[in-house]
Amino acid sequence: MIRILLAEPMNLLRGALAATLSLEDDFTVVAELDRLDKAPDMARAVHPDVAVVNAGLLAGAGLDLVARFGPDQARRLVTGQTDCSGTGWAGSATLVLADSDASATLHRALEDAHVRGVVSTQAAPHELVHAIRRLARGERVIDPRLAVAMVAARPSPLSAREADVLRVAGSGVPSTEVAAMLHLTAGTVRNYMSVILRKTGARNRLEAVRVAESAGWLR
Repeated sequence: MIRILLAEPMNLLRGALAATLSLEDDFTVVAELDRLDKAPDMARAVHPDVAVVNAGLLAGAGLDLVARFGPDQARRLVTGQTDCSGTGWAGSATLVLADSDASATLHRALEDAHVRGVVSTQAAPHELVHAIRRLARGERVIDPRLAVAMVAARPSPLSAREADVLRVAGSGVPSTEVAAMLHLTAGTVRNYMSVILRKTGARNRLEAVRVAESAGWLR
């Protein structure tokens, strides 16, 4: 049996996915979550073979959490070992469900979070089922529709320092605190924010954060 963990924020869609996947004789859905913060602990408890994750959950700390599903991370967490000789959960393959707007996030997920597959939200049920089986066999799956979008994805216009400023500013602290945290002057932070708003086309810092996160420009 292929054990599946589902992480999908929308209750109706999560229920529909669980029902569809449960129709397969070789599938069993062992966990259904609406967010990722409890996913690593749940994964260690239920030992999924494949984690199916909505790309919208990868913002913020989501990529770091997904990385903890990987074989090396899971093996260290469960057995305290770094090779395959231990017992316990060996980690799950992560399959991300996404649309073409998440291209930048998918790039980062495939590079940094040990995600082994991406499937379009426009995929037919049988395509998702086939992708899960392939990941369970140790294969890598890249949906051709998303591959085209990723190739054409707009790279981040933000410099590393601008991304740092926006990330801290997005927490809602005033510019003086952003400056203190990043060892900058308040005037420098204001200058950075002006450039960030221009590059993202946003009207304020919160909108700039939303634009940058949805485009995958913030780690």
